[in-house]
Formats: sequence, structure tokens, C-alpha cells
Amino acid sequence: MEIQKLYDLDDIEFEDIAIGLVRLAKDVPAHEFFYKINQANNLSFSRKKDLVFHGGYYDYFFPRFEAYHKFSRTCFTFISNKSSESKQKKVQTELFTEEENIKFLLNNQVDVEYILHSSEQFPDFSVILLPENLVFPIQDYTLSSDEELYQIIQYYE
Repeated sequence: MEIQKLYDLDDIEFEDIAIGLVRLAKDVPAHEFFYKINQANNLSFSRKKDLVFHGGYYDYFFPRFEAYHKFSRTCFTFISNKSSESKQKKVQTELFTEEENIKFLLNNQVDVEYILHSSEQFPDFSVILLPENLVFPIQDYTLSSDEELYQIIQYYE
């Protein structure tokens, strides 16, 4: 008997994900930042289980904060771009490894503090009022399916 293929993975087109890049104007702790966002929006961002990235030598932990916007019926997630913690799995014996104890989810955007993701396919980040003099305007960014962060967000969605 011949097995039929229902789909071919090469033929599947993965849609890009729209995210927002959040840069802080001042260095403030996460709890203070989200307290001010919650006050301004009548939202309740709370810390969720950390996003975990498993590297070759380290496991990296990225704080996640999530809230549900009742009016737009959308779940918003802030993910820290910089790992807050790393646990070494094995000792590096090679001289030139590209893995360090600190990791950024977006290596080409190290000045970004948070990555904002929405449950919507075409998110409207303007519904979140950001604290004045604390945050630069949210920059729209598109993740393609071949980027590492795309796979991570799909896993945690």
C-alpha cells in the first residue's frame, strides 16, 4: 500500500509575524516599567513563565509579561530582548565559540529592551499607552519564518 502525502513541508508558506520593538529612554527596572504601563492603560501585565532558549553551552532565560486587553480582545506579550539569566550546561572547550553567557533574541537590535507580540495577525500596538518620557515610540518589525525568534514565538504562542 502506498502512503499518500497530505502536504509537502516545502510547499507550505509560513506567514511573517508582526512584532513591536520597545526601546526605553531611561534605565528602569521591569516591575516599575510595567507598573506604569498598567496604571496608564488599566491593564494588568503580569510576569509569566520565562521564555527559555536552549543553546549548546547555556540555557538562556528571557522574562515574559502578558496582559489581556478586553476592549480589543487581544493578548499582548512583552518579551525581554536580553537574557536575564543563563545556566551553563557544559564547559566550553573550544577557543572560538560564538556562545556567551548573555544572549539577545534579536542580535542586530541590542538597544531594544522588549519585544512586543500580539495574538492578532495584524496587531495594533497603539492601543497600549506608553508612559511619557520613559519609552520611545514602538517600532514595527516583521519577522520572517527563517529567523530564530520566529520559531521561538510560535512555540510559546
